[in-house]
Amino acid sequence: MKPVDFLLIIHPVIAVVVVFPLIGIVSYFAWQTRQRRLQNAQGTKSKIPPIVGREHVEIGRWLSNAVVGVTLVGLARPIGENILKKQLLSENLLLVIFILFMFILTITSLVILHRTRQKHWRGIFATLTGMGLVILGFQDGVFRRGNEWYISHFYYGILAALLMVFSLAIIEDIYQDRKNLWRNIHIILNCVALLLFMGQGITGTRDLLEIGKYKLGG
Repeated sequence: MKPVDFLLIIHPVIAVVVVFPLIGIVSYFAWQTRQRRLQNAQGTKSKIPPIVGREHVEIGRWLSNAVVGVTLVGLARPIGENILKKQLLSENLLLVIFILFMFILTITSLVILHRTRQKHWRGIFATLTGMGLVILGFQDGVFRRGNEWYISHFYYGILAALLMVFSLAIIEDIYQDRKNLWRNIHIILNCVALLLFMGQGITGTRDLLEIGKYKLGG
Protein backbone atom coordinates (compact mmCIF):
# COMPACT_ATOMS: atom_id res chain seq x y z
CA MET A 1 0.00 0.00 0.00
CA LYS A 2 1.37 3.39 -1.01
CA PRO A 3 1.34 6.32 1.46
CA VAL A 4 -1.32 8.08 -0.60
CA ASP A 5 -3.56 5.00 -0.30
CA PHE A 6 -3.09 5.02 3.48
CA LEU A 7 -4.20 8.66 3.61
CA LEU A 8 -7.28 7.69 1.63
CA ILE A 9 -8.45 5.06 4.14
CA ILE A 10 -7.74 6.98 7.39
CA HIS A 11 -11.19 8.57 7.27
CA PRO A 12 -13.19 5.33 6.82
CA VAL A 13 -10.99 3.47 9.32
CA ILE A 14 -11.70 6.03 12.05
CA ALA A 15 -15.40 5.91 11.17
CA VAL A 16 -15.55 2.11 11.44
CA VAL A 17 -13.29 1.68 14.47
CA VAL A 18 -14.40 4.71 16.53
CA VAL A 19 -17.54 6.46 15.30
CA PHE A 20 -19.88 3.56 14.54
CA PRO A 21 -19.24 1.69 17.81
CA LEU A 22 -19.93 4.93 19.70
CA ILE A 23 -23.18 5.35 17.78
CA GLY A 24 -24.30 1.93 18.98
CA ILE A 25 -23.34 2.65 22.60
CA VAL A 26 -24.98 6.08 22.63
CA SER A 27 -28.16 4.70 21.04
CA TYR A 28 -28.34 1.94 23.65
CA PHE A 29 -27.92 4.36 26.57
CA ALA A 30 -30.44 6.75 24.99
CA TRP A 31 -33.02 3.97 24.85
CA GLN A 32 -32.27 2.91 28.43
CA THR A 33 -32.50 6.51 29.66
CA ARG A 34 -35.85 7.02 28.00
CA GLN A 35 -37.25 3.73 29.33
CA ARG A 36 -36.17 4.64 32.86
CA ARG A 37 -37.79 8.08 32.56
CA LEU A 38 -41.06 6.61 31.27
CA GLN A 39 -41.13 3.97 34.01
CA ASN A 40 -40.55 6.58 36.71
CA ALA A 41 -43.26 8.80 35.22
CA GLN A 42 -45.71 5.88 35.51
CA GLY A 43 -44.81 5.40 39.15
CA THR A 44 -43.00 2.11 38.47
CA LYS A 45 -39.67 1.51 40.18
CA SER A 46 -37.21 1.08 37.35
CA LYS A 47 -34.51 -1.59 37.44
CA ILE A 48 -32.41 0.52 35.07
CA PRO A 49 -29.65 2.24 37.09
CA PRO A 50 -29.80 6.07 37.20
CA ILE A 51 -26.23 6.28 35.92
CA VAL A 52 -27.40 5.54 32.36
CA GLY A 53 -28.41 9.17 31.86
CA ARG A 54 -24.98 10.45 32.78
CA GLU A 55 -23.29 7.81 30.65
CA HIS A 56 -25.49 8.75 27.71
CA VAL A 57 -24.40 12.39 27.97
CA GLU A 58 -20.69 11.64 28.40
CA ILE A 59 -20.45 9.12 25.57
CA GLY A 60 -22.63 11.40 23.47
CA ARG A 61 -19.95 14.07 23.90
CA TRP A 62 -17.32 11.57 22.72
CA LEU A 63 -19.47 10.76 19.71
CA SER A 64 -19.89 14.43 18.80
CA ASN A 65 -16.13 14.96 19.02
CA ALA A 66 -15.47 11.85 16.95
CA VAL A 67 -17.95 12.86 14.23
CA VAL A 68 -16.50 16.37 13.92
CA GLY A 69 -12.98 14.93 14.03
CA VAL A 70 -13.57 12.32 11.34
CA THR A 71 -15.26 14.98 9.20
CA LEU A 72 -12.19 17.23 9.47
CA VAL A 73 -9.91 14.30 8.62
CA GLY A 74 -12.08 13.47 5.61
CA LEU A 75 -11.87 17.08 4.42
CA ALA A 76 -8.16 17.53 5.12
CA ARG A 77 -6.97 14.92 2.62
CA PRO A 78 -8.65 16.28 -0.54
CA ILE A 79 -8.02 19.88 0.48
CA GLY A 80 -4.34 19.14 1.09
CA GLU A 81 -4.12 17.23 -2.17
CA ASN A 82 -5.62 20.20 -4.02
CA ILE A 83 -3.15 22.60 -2.37
CA LEU A 84 -0.22 20.48 -3.56
CA LYS A 85 -1.68 19.81 -7.00
CA LYS A 86 -2.33 23.49 -7.75
CA GLN A 87 0.84 24.62 -5.94
CA LEU A 88 -1.16 27.03 -3.79
CA LEU A 89 1.73 27.47 -1.36
CA SER A 90 3.42 29.58 -4.01
CA GLU A 91 0.41 30.63 -6.10
CA ASN A 92 -2.07 31.60 -3.37
CA LEU A 93 -0.45 31.54 0.07
CA LEU A 94 -3.22 33.66 1.63
CA LEU A 95 -5.79 30.97 0.75
CA VAL A 96 -3.62 28.28 2.37
CA ILE A 97 -3.29 30.40 5.52
CA PHE A 98 -7.06 30.94 5.54
CA ILE A 99 -7.71 27.19 5.25
CA LEU A 100 -5.30 26.42 8.10
CA PHE A 101 -6.95 29.13 10.18
CA MET A 102 -10.40 27.58 9.57
CA PHE A 103 -9.17 24.16 10.73
CA ILE A 104 -7.73 25.72 13.90
CA LEU A 105 -10.84 27.85 14.47
CA THR A 106 -13.17 24.86 14.09
CA ILE A 107 -11.23 22.68 16.53
CA THR A 108 -10.80 25.52 19.05
CA SER A 109 -14.49 26.44 18.89
CA LEU A 110 -15.46 22.81 19.52
CA VAL A 111 -13.19 22.62 22.57
CA ILE A 112 -14.60 25.86 24.01
CA LEU A 113 -18.16 24.70 23.27
CA HIS A 114 -17.56 21.76 25.60
CA ARG A 115 -16.39 24.02 28.41
CA THR A 116 -18.79 26.94 28.29
CA ARG A 117 -22.11 26.94 30.14
CA GLN A 118 -23.64 30.31 29.25
CA LYS A 119 -26.36 30.01 26.61
CA HIS A 120 -25.17 32.82 24.35
CA TRP A 121 -21.56 31.56 24.33
CA ARG A 122 -22.75 28.05 23.52
CA GLY A 123 -24.66 29.48 20.59
CA ILE A 124 -21.66 31.48 19.39
CA PHE A 125 -19.13 28.66 19.52
CA ALA A 126 -21.56 26.11 18.08
CA THR A 127 -22.13 28.51 15.18
CA LEU A 128 -18.37 29.00 14.69
CA THR A 129 -17.81 25.24 14.70
CA GLY A 130 -20.57 24.69 12.16
CA MET A 131 -19.36 27.56 9.97
CA GLY A 132 -15.86 26.09 9.97
CA LEU A 133 -17.14 22.70 8.82
CA VAL A 134 -19.24 24.21 6.03
CA ILE A 135 -16.54 26.61 4.80
CA LEU A 136 -13.93 23.85 4.72
CA GLY A 137 -16.39 21.51 3.05
CA PHE A 138 -16.82 23.84 0.12
CA GLN A 139 -13.13 24.27 -0.63
CA ASP A 140 -11.79 23.11 -3.98
CA GLY A 141 -10.80 19.46 -4.11
CA VAL A 142 -13.62 18.14 -1.91
CA PHE A 143 -15.84 15.69 -3.80
CA ARG A 144 -19.42 16.69 -3.05
CA ARG A 145 -21.50 14.93 -5.73
CA GLY A 146 -23.55 18.09 -6.11
CA ASN A 147 -25.65 16.71 -8.96
CA GLU A 148 -26.82 13.90 -6.64
CA TRP A 149 -26.85 15.75 -3.33
CA TYR A 150 -29.65 13.54 -2.02
CA ILE A 151 -27.30 10.51 -2.00
CA SER A 152 -24.08 12.43 -1.33
CA HIS A 153 -21.66 11.14 1.29
CA PHE A 154 -20.43 14.70 1.75
CA TYR A 155 -23.82 16.27 2.44
CA TYR A 156 -24.89 13.43 4.73
CA GLY A 157 -21.65 13.81 6.67
CA ILE A 158 -21.77 17.59 7.01
CA LEU A 159 -25.40 17.53 8.12
CA ALA A 160 -24.70 14.75 10.66
CA ALA A 161 -21.73 16.72 12.04
CA LEU A 162 -23.85 19.87 12.34
CA LEU A 163 -26.52 17.92 14.23
CA MET A 164 -23.84 16.63 16.63
CA VAL A 165 -22.62 20.19 17.24
CA PHE A 166 -26.20 21.31 17.85
CA SER A 167 -26.69 18.47 20.34
CA LEU A 168 -23.66 19.68 22.28
CA ALA A 169 -25.01 23.22 22.31
CA ILE A 170 -28.38 22.31 23.83
CA ILE A 171 -27.28 19.89 26.57
CA GLU A 172 -27.72 22.51 29.30
CA ASP A 173 -31.12 23.56 27.88
CA ILE A 174 -32.38 19.97 27.97
CA TYR A 175 -31.83 19.72 31.72
CA GLN A 176 -33.23 23.19 32.45
CA ASP A 177 -36.40 22.85 30.36
CA ARG A 178 -39.28 21.48 32.46
CA LYS A 179 -41.59 21.29 29.45
CA ASN A 180 -39.22 18.84 27.69
CA LEU A 181 -39.30 20.88 24.48
CA TRP A 182 -35.52 20.74 24.01
CA ARG A 183 -35.47 17.06 24.97
CA ASN A 184 -38.02 16.24 22.28
CA ILE A 185 -36.11 18.32 19.71
CA HIS A 186 -32.96 16.44 20.71
CA ILE A 187 -34.67 13.06 20.24
CA ILE A 188 -36.11 13.96 16.82
CA LEU A 189 -32.89 15.45 15.44
CA ASN A 190 -30.77 12.58 16.66
CA CYS A 191 -33.13 10.06 15.07
CA VAL A 192 -32.49 11.98 11.83
CA ALA A 193 -28.75 11.83 12.59
CA LEU A 194 -28.98 8.06 13.08
CA LEU A 195 -30.53 7.71 9.61
CA LEU A 196 -27.77 9.91 8.19
CA PHE A 197 -25.13 7.70 9.81
CA MET A 198 -26.71 4.68 8.16
CA GLY A 199 -26.61 6.55 4.86
CA GLN A 200 -22.96 7.35 5.53
CA GLY A 201 -22.14 3.66 5.76
CA ILE A 202 -23.77 3.02 2.38
CA THR A 203 -22.51 6.08 0.50
CA GLY A 204 -19.01 5.81 1.96
CA THR A 205 -18.67 2.22 0.79
CA ARG A 206 -19.99 3.19 -2.63
CA ASP A 207 -17.48 6.04 -2.97
CA LEU A 208 -14.55 3.81 -1.96
CA LEU A 209 -15.59 1.27 -4.59
CA GLU A 210 -15.84 3.99 -7.22
CA ILE A 211 -12.40 5.33 -6.32
CA GLY A 212 -10.98 1.80 -6.51
CA LYS A 213 -12.50 1.25 -9.97
CA TYR A 214 -11.18 4.61 -11.12
CA LYS A 215 -7.62 3.74 -10.02
CA LEU A 216 -7.84 0.37 -11.77
CA GLY A 217 -9.08 2.06 -14.93
CA GLY A 218 -12.62 0.69 -14.59
